[in-house]
Order: sequence, then structure tokens, then C-alpha cells
Amino acid sequence: MDAHRLIVIGASSGGIDAVRTIAQHLPADFAAAICVVIHIPPESPSILAEIIDRAGPLASTTAYDGVRLQAGHIYLPPPDHHLVVEPDRLRVTKGPRENRFRPAIDPLFRSAAQVFGPAAVGVVLSGNLDDGSAGLWAIQRLGGATIVQDPVNAPYPSMPYNALMTLTPDHCVPLVRIPSLLVALVSAPVDAREEVPVPDHVRIEVNIAKGDHPLDAGLQEIGLPSAYACPECHGVLLQLEHETRIRFRCHTGHAYSVESLLAAIRTKTDDSLWNTIRSIEEGGRLIQHMLGHLTTAADPTDAARLTAAVEQMRKQADALRVIAAHVEPTFVHED
Repeated sequence: MDAHRLIVIGASSGGIDAVRTIAQHLPADFAAAICVVIHIPPESPSILAEIIDRAGPLASTTAYDGVRLQAGHIYLPPPDHHLVVEPDRLRVTKGPRENRFRPAIDPLFRSAAQVFGPAAVGVVLSGNLDDGSAGLWAIQRLGGATIVQDPVNAPYPSMPYNALMTLTPDHCVPLVRIPSLLVALVSAPVDAREEVPVPDHVRIEVNIAKGDHPLDAGLQEIGLPSAYACPECHGVLLQLEHETRIRFRCHTGHAYSVESLLAAIRTKTDDSLWNTIRSIEEGGRLIQHMLGHLTTAADPTDAARLTAAVEQMRKQADALRVIAAHVEPTFVHED
């Protein structure tokens, strides 16, 4: 049976158990399709669908490009691919990473809002940082229902908490109440409010996730150049202010919330510090190697100068090690 209602679920740390709990308590005749994005490393084997399939009565599969949406089925993206909704079917794409992830939650949520409007239900579960907040805003903006797991009961509360900071969801409930809430929402008629036009920025960002060139998709129409560079490709970040919180996207297409941008900068800072330490220590080892090859006839001042240089480089590397060991995020917690 083709799906006329769509549930989209986003999760990160702690999310596998949360999705299994939901799947375990849904009925076999559940009258909606379900799409799930859980942050996983790109090199992970594609076994999430099997794990969730064993949890309950609904069939769970890894989506492929063009698969038709069927009610009573759970779909997950393959590793390192976004999952994007189109009318009656799904797209599996290698669009640019959002909030440092592919798959990311926001592309799925935005596309669900664009295609299903009031017939979409968005759910944000346990996880760090704030992927899903912007997409959940789009679902609510286009008339869909929104659910946030109560952060008090989430093992990793940042994602639910940030969703609550972005919008006032229709429901904020403990995980154990979400399955019955989904059944009730799917059983109720779709709210027949006046159709809300899809905002340009939602349409443009969905097309970027599908793989359209960001400039051809219209990125410059929805953002202004900022003073910041993309941590991934070093292109200029455009500042987007179409929701309640500032976001950024570069000309290549990489997208960041403030929280994910700070986390990316912290990672780059950490990498730069350790690369500098490595470079200094390699220089010290080279000088030490040269010292071992000085002849007895060599000027003793050369040996003293090189020995002092090695000692100075060792002190520099040690000082940087202390700094690197104490680089901490400001208010962000990474997955």
C-alpha cells in the first residue's frame, strides 16, 4: 500500500536503542511509512536496518534510490548517503554533508515537509549537537506534526534540547510514549488547513541535498556572505537566517548550525595543534640525526648550537602538547 502519511525520525548517540523501542511497540498494520536517519560513520557496515527489523513487526530495509514508499515499512539510508523524500519514492544521494554528517537528519526532514506537508510527522530523539532542529522547524512550518523526546529522559539530551530551543513542538514526551502517540497521529485525519507554500530556502536546500550545484539551486538567493570559512572546503560561508537560529552554508554545499560549526572548528584546531607538534618533533629528530653524524673535527660550536635547537624544539612541542590536551568545546558536545 502506498504511503499517504510519513513519519521521519532523526537520532544520533543513543538513537539505535530509541528507534528499536519505537519499532518494538508499533502495530503490524501501522498505516504510515517511516524514514529514519541515525548518525553513523561512513565506513560502518549497513546493518542498522537488520537491527531495527528484528525489533518489531514492521519490515525495516536499507533504502535504494527510487524505492517506492510503502505504509508499514521502515527505511534507512545506506552509510554515507542522505535520504531524501520525493513524491511516492525516496532518493539516496551523495549530497554535501550537513552538520558534519552524511546521512544528516535535516535533509530528510526538509524533504518530508516539502512533499507531505501536513501529512508528515517529525520526531527528534537522543543525540548530541542539533542536527534535526532546522528540519523539524520546516515540518512545523508546513503544517506537519512535531515530536521531541523529553531531554530529561534522553541519554544524550542535546539534540532534543536544541530542538526545543528552535521551536515549540506539538509534543515533548518520554520515549515510551512516542509509539502510542504515533499511532494516534496516524489514525487521525490530516489537518486540512490552508496549504502553506514551501519557502524558497526549504526548496533550495532540498535540491542541494539531492546533488544540485548550490549556486544553480539558488543558494545566493537565501544567504549573505559571512566572515567565516567552511572548515571542510575553506569556501566562504553564507549566513542563513530563515528560522529562529542562525545557520551557515558554503558554495560547495556544506551546511552548519552554529553548534556544528563550533564543533568543526574545534576539530580543525585540534588537528592543527597535533600536526604542528608532529612537525616540530620531526625537525628535532632530524637535527638529532645530524648531531650523530658530526665528525670529531667539526666545530664544537656547531654541536652546541644544534643541541640547543633540539632542546628548544622539545620545549615547544611539550608546551603545545599541554595546550592540545586541554582544548575543550565551549558549549558543544560532539557525537
